[in-house]
Amino acid sequence: MKVGIIGANGYSGVELIRLLKQHPNVDIEMLISHSTSGKNVKELYPHLSEVCEKTLESIDVQDVSDRVDLLFFATPSGVSQGLVPKFINKGVPCIDLSGDFRLKDPDAYTKWYQKQGADRSDLEQAVYGLAEINHKEIKEAKLIANPGCYPTASLLGILPAIKMGITQPDTLIIDGKSGISGAGRGVSIGSHFCEVNENIKAYKLGSHQHIPEIEQTIQDNAGIDTNISFSPHLVPMTRGIMCTIYADLKQQLSTEEIVGYYKDFYHKSHFVRVREPGVWPATKEVYGSNYCDIGLIADSRTNRLTVVSVIDNVVKGASGQAVQNMNLLNGWDEWTGLNLTPVYP
Repeated sequence: MKVGIIGANGYSGVELIRLLKQHPNVDIEMLISHSTSGKNVKELYPHLSEVCEKTLESIDVQDVSDRVDLLFFATPSGVSQGLVPKFINKGVPCIDLSGDFRLKDPDAYTKWYQKQGADRSDLEQAVYGLAEINHKEIKEAKLIANPGCYPTASLLGILPAIKMGITQPDTLIIDGKSGISGAGRGVSIGSHFCEVNENIKAYKLGSHQHIPEIEQTIQDNAGIDTNISFSPHLVPMTRGIMCTIYADLKQQLSTEEIVGYYKDFYHKSHFVRVREPGVWPATKEVYGSNYCDIGLIADSRTNRLTVVSVIDNVVKGASGQAVQNMNLLNGWDEWTGLNLTPVYP
């Protein structure tokens, strides 16, 4: 199958190249970038020399539609909503890594992203691509809205407990910590070495655009309206997300009981690994892979559940999950091209 990547010059785009180059069923037909068209991708990323040396092209809807069977959008928010419908109408399935099609309400998108939202008719076509939860719907989709990195770690960590009905959803607190690559390759004060080295800082408290995405997915999967407290932090590492999630329990349950439920919930999910009681996951243990590792404890003293969920934000939080969704969409084993051992140390 021939695929194209729009936004191939960013971190998610170049990670897609790395993953797709080893996929047995896929050829990268074209790389597209408005800002760097005409350049060879190896000029931007020398590590791709003799691996992928394609010239970045401009967008021509008809030309792209004639040449590819599927498109990945690794673009900033606000870009894909004007392009994706054109390709869908020409029969080209699209997987969008931005936030443009994740929220069902365009007014909510405008509020949280500070940009005009997509048309409601286009949003109705989109399937939320949380692969472990919506795999059946993904298989029938023409447009997949790839989840955000924080929501992926958060939702995989807490949804089993919410669906089990053992937590008080209105007590849900998520403490998220992300590596610098989540900010993208663009230059900003916040990502300068002197700003991030030996420094941890909170940002967008109460206003992060992933808040409504998490709340919407909880509503869709558990029928529960909830207002979460979400506190994101930037930490001085390149890759990785750790979400530590807290919620009050409705009843006394042991850690062993809840671990057993989580293992049952994810027993068919190749990329979710639930740790034994007392064993906590670390970001280094999923680095470069599509795994989500989960550890948890039911604290009998406070009657509170604590869940620790870790992912590589560029892989499971972006490009790896996009490839996983492509596999589901095409009826392939979802781990095809993604059976990567985490890089350690």
